[in-house]
Amino acid sequence: MRIITATALALALAGQAAPAAGANRPTTDGIWRMDGYGTVLSIRNGTLQEYQTTAVSCLEGDSARQTGSGTYTTPKGDVLTVRVQGRDHGSLRVDGSVGDRKLRRIAELPDTCTPEAPHGPLATFDVFWQSFEENYPFFAAKGIDWHAVRDRYRPAVHAKTTKDELYAVFGEMIAPLHDAHVAVQDGDRVFAQVRPGTVLPTEEWDTEVKQFIVEHDLEDARNLQDFANGRITYADLPGGQGYLRISGFGGYAGEGAPYAAQLAELDRALDTVLSQERTRRLKGLIIDLRINGGGSDSLGIHLAERLTATPYVAYSKRARNDPADPSEHTRPQPAYVTPAQGPRYTGPVAVLTGGSTLSAGESFTQALMDRPGRTVRIGQPTQGVFSDVMARKLPNGMAAWLPNEEFLTRSGRTFDGTGIPPHLTEPVFTKEEFDRKKDSAFDRALNVLRD
Repeated sequence: MRIITATALALALAGQAAPAAGANRPTTDGIWRMDGYGTVLSIRNGTLQEYQTTAVSCLEGDSARQTGSGTYTTPKGDVLTVRVQGRDHGSLRVDGSVGDRKLRRIAELPDTCTPEAPHGPLATFDVFWQSFEENYPFFAAKGIDWHAVRDRYRPAVHAKTTKDELYAVFGEMIAPLHDAHVAVQDGDRVFAQVRPGTVLPTEEWDTEVKQFIVEHDLEDARNLQDFANGRITYADLPGGQGYLRISGFGGYAGEGAPYAAQLAELDRALDTVLSQERTRRLKGLIIDLRINGGGSDSLGIHLAERLTATPYVAYSKRARNDPADPSEHTRPQPAYVTPAQGPRYTGPVAVLTGGSTLSAGESFTQALMDRPGRTVRIGQPTQGVFSDVMARKLPNGMAAWLPNEEFLTRSGRTFDGTGIPPHLTEPVFTKEEFDRKKDSAFDRALNVLRD
């Protein structure tokens, strides 16, 4: 699951001309409130500190230390680049995500940011409920009355409610959402649910499916290669098509590697997969995302830039921006696909998707919807979760994970909940398909590309 907290970000406060020598530069030091995201940032004396806020709470999040001119680094290695636009405004860009976040300077921390904040079971319940109330965008679409949920469960919580009991209560509260970007965490245990009828893309499931594909779909293929810690697989198919399997948009350069290292590994893979010699002769390309656990949206955009010679908009992104009004959002920001330098493949593409296509796997699928040229989706609908995940600390040490963003098509549609549908429906890794040693979606893709 993709988790990007407000401090695991690159702050790019763009757009100002360089001041003349000796001019008073606006300083990054001070208190900044983020539009949407329930976050306040304090930058003082080389330290950036995150505060996660609601109407009833203010909890310290992550921190980062200054490591260069305008840059900060978290203990996990996330690099933050800070600049200022004007005296009181700026924006924040996520390293590895898409779009930026607007910042407004404020005079001081919210009144709720006090060391004496309550931390018992009832306070934890209220912060949990309020975090969803102010940030979750999809209650109406899912038919969930969140106020009725509070009225049902809060009377069962009292001063002697144990952490195990509270964990169970929170699990019952979020279970009806069937949202793979919603979870409750207590130490090493996490409760989350995927959409009914779908399978979470675990490492074990990925290994089992990959072995099946290699043995049955790629038995006559040539140049079978793995890249990026096995997350990317490529093979030349007998009919002149290529097969590109991507099991995630991350994990390419080892545990905890920064975004720049992930991007470098992706480029190394694509320089081989989409070489000038290969792109000249390819008659079609199958991109298999059926088991894809997500990762970085920016890596998906980077791959899309290898698949076009014409610039276009992949999608637009917006976030909830009014704690009291779910219909209010930040201004949609377009994510652009700009043709990459060097060899590119611009021919027919068949994209294989299913319920185990999650998060950045889905935003990449969406980025190909308006791709110039022939692009056909085959299989089953994707999972239906697109947003970056907000990781919100709770007063008792637990955490809540939730989305607060929407990814929009040109017509303003979002596929959250339902997932992106295929053009051509085929079964995806069902028991019947395994028993028959058959991969109907792969076979359909071959036939489509040969037509």
